Amino acid sequence: MKSALTVLLLIHGSIHFMGFVKAFEFANVTQLTNVISRPMGLLWALTGLLYITCAVFFLLKKEGWILLAIAALVLSQILIIGVWTDAKYGTFANVIILIAAIIGIATRYFENNYLKDVREAMQSTKIINEPVTEKDLEPLPPIVQKYLNYVGVVGKPKVFNVKIIFEGQMREKGQEWFDFTSEQYNFIHPPTRLFFMNAKVKGIPTHGYHAYKPEGASMLIKLLSLYPVVDIKSKEMFTTETVTFFNDICLFAPSMLIDSSIQWETIDPLTVKAIFTNDNTSISAILHFIKQGQLVNFVSNDRISVSEMKTFPFSTPAKDYKDYNEYKLCSYGEATWHYPEGDFVYGKFTLKEIAYNVSF
Repeated sequence: MKSALTVLLLIHGSIHFMGFVKAFEFANVTQLTNVISRPMGLLWALTGLLYITCAVFFLLKKEGWILLAIAALVLSQILIIGVWTDAKYGTFANVIILIAAIIGIATRYFENNYLKDVREAMQSTKIINEPVTEKDLEPLPPIVQKYLNYVGVVGKPKVFNVKIIFEGQMREKGQEWFDFTSEQYNFIHPPTRLFFMNAKVKGIPTHGYHAYKPEGASMLIKLLSLYPVVDIKSKEMFTTETVTFFNDICLFAPSMLIDSSIQWETIDPLTVKAIFTNDNTSISAILHFIKQGQLVNFVSNDRISVSEMKTFPFSTPAKDYKDYNEYKLCSYGEATWHYPEGDFVYGKFTLKEIAYNVSF
């Protein structure tokens, strides 16, 4: 779809130069039978340049492409009306570009809601300017201490927020996989998770925003950023997103595991139970490690499957630890529901970028 729109913008823009050529008599343009004055010819050229610039901006993912598209199509349609007999079919191209611009505006508006929440969270978060020490690790079970040493948190600044970018695939039960990219911010005080996803579901651009904030949790997914297909705000969502938030912390911001909001129980040398509490909501998870100190699985019974609105065991096996900004973190993980009829992997996540204690 992106390639098709780019080609349309380039071709449609190039065609407008015919009016310029006709007006200045650089060539015999038989497709245009109406007389075009030189001032109007300059407008035809300007419209063509606007469309071509718009195509470049769109290809480079510059937000300004929307304003350029609107300006170009308004000029274009005025010019087409002036030579309607010759150029009326250009209206179809303008309609397609107008639809694309409307979708672009809706997407920008939707994403701006997410960015607004990020700014507000940045302003309200508690900033900690001190390093993690061995003493901070002492209250933790030995295998968790080993994990934090393996990851490399000791001596580095305590984390108060993290920005994570994923690429991967998702699917619903009975549906095909679709590709996605996501950007999210997690904050430890107060616990906040803001997750924005870009995807294509059956070829249709789809965006999703999961917000876990002190005042509640919500999930909104829109086709073309216009049509909501999932819109959930409920008490159950807060519990579910508390599990998701804690899962992120365990795997991608492990230095936050020293926080007093977490209680620990040792099950065996490589397995612990963690109980995380936020705003009178407590969830638990079993963390599985290997001898090297890597966290390889997170299992919780407190997460609700949105499609059924029922609680099922949930796990996120993780592997392929790599270096990210002087930390060793898992680079790949899966999200799995353990239904009575069998396990169902619904998400595959590859860590692309991660940064700690970021400003906006």
